[in-house]
Amino acid sequence: MMIKNNLYKYILAAGILFTGCKKDFLELAPISNANVNAIYKSQQDFDLATNAAYTSLYEVYAPKGPISFTGELLSDNTTVTTLAISGSFTIVDQQAFRDYTIFPTNTGVYNFWVTLYSAIYKNNIVLDKIAGASLSDAYKNQIIGEMKFLRGLHYFNLVQLYGGVPLVTKPISGQEAYAMSRSTADEVYAQIISDLEDAAGLLTEPGSEPAVGRANKAAAKTLLGKVYLTKGDKAKAGTVLKEVYDSYNGSRYDLLPNYQGLFGNSATFKNTKESIFEIQYLGGIGNPYSTYWTVFAPFENFTITKYGGGMNMVTDDLYNEYETSDPRRSISISNGYTKNGVFVPIKFQNKWVDASAVADGSLEAANNNFIVLRYADVLLMLTEATGDVQYLNKVRSRVGLPAYGTAGYPSQYNTVALAVEHERRVEFALEFHRWFDLKRTNRAVTVLTAKGKTVNQDKMLLPIPDYARRQNSKLSQNPGY
Repeated sequence: MMIKNNLYKYILAAGILFTGCKKDFLELAPISNANVNAIYKSQQDFDLATNAAYTSLYEVYAPKGPISFTGELLSDNTTVTTLAISGSFTIVDQQAFRDYTIFPTNTGVYNFWVTLYSAIYKNNIVLDKIAGASLSDAYKNQIIGEMKFLRGLHYFNLVQLYGGVPLVTKPISGQEAYAMSRSTADEVYAQIISDLEDAAGLLTEPGSEPAVGRANKAAAKTLLGKVYLTKGDKAKAGTVLKEVYDSYNGSRYDLLPNYQGLFGNSATFKNTKESIFEIQYLGGIGNPYSTYWTVFAPFENFTITKYGGGMNMVTDDLYNEYETSDPRRSISISNGYTKNGVFVPIKFQNKWVDASAVADGSLEAANNNFIVLRYADVLLMLTEATGDVQYLNKVRSRVGLPAYGTAGYPSQYNTVALAVEHERRVEFALEFHRWFDLKRTNRAVTVLTAKGKTVNQDKMLLPIPDYARRQNSKLSQNPGY
């Protein structure tokens, strides 16, 4: 999410446009046609609505949001402690993700559905209203491109989590929503690809975005490449990702010389040359702030943070995946903490530390951004798509490790596919990629079963929420639930 600091004041106000629509199925019913038509007229109105659409990313990528919870906890990377902060998302339902005992009544399954469809509603209402607005074509095209990028991202997350889902591309009434059935996964992917291709054609070049952190052409193409990979079309993925590489490598995007430079709580670490699409946070009470530092800390570790959520605690299996000389392990993972002079050996994330954060109730108002797409992802996806290890070896070279195909490279990763799997795991540890990576390569069941997870192919999708199906009997349930 890309918003200049002088636009932060609009973020909370922008939410007013979308409050009050949290109860209905799919979260799609407009507030009221009269109210909506009165709001969407001037450029300032659309600026406000656009910023509101970006704020949805705070929920989608929240510590207990759809992507963090599934991307890590359904994988072999993390676990959840028994004392984790619960709130409306109960501890039993949280542990169900770790244990693959998820039911259609799970509160997380419903929360994720609501979060993603609420985000899509914000995109759809802007797209619907801007077409008839009396604004410059350049401005309208930019906003349309941004909304289609975000909608493509949200539907990509939905289809990976639930499979085929109701495909809604315009604001509809609650009654219309209740009558919708699920589109096929292929139909959803076709819409995602269409949105991202449109976005790539409409958005500005990197560096000329209307505000820092807003979507640009490279972000749309990078996400499109990941979508093609997920569909198994390596040829198209390779083509579009090579376009990103050829257009921007070294000039606009590159790996930072030091992996540590990706993670920190000051402007130095934000929106770097490696960042392609990044969610913006501004630490401190009263601002949009990051909570990864609190929630991904051990529950009762008050010498590290004032509070801890116990979410996404690091497994020994992830820790042991790192090569002995890999500096990314100590940058990414803490081995424990000292309490009353006694060392407590529990592994937890070290990427979103903000020791200067002030307490806001039971959270700490940290000032860390979150990168959704970064250049290392482009490089590793290029090797996955093309089989050319030069891109993977750039990532390894950054941290001083032997290149694939040379002496000293770990012998257990003796194919390009296994090498990419290993490299993605340690490069993006705790950044919500792991489960989606294993799903994309059809390795999830094999890998997770070998590590004691009770999982089968049906469990590669979440159930359709029971509450949504009770509201709309046309929604079929996924197999295995």
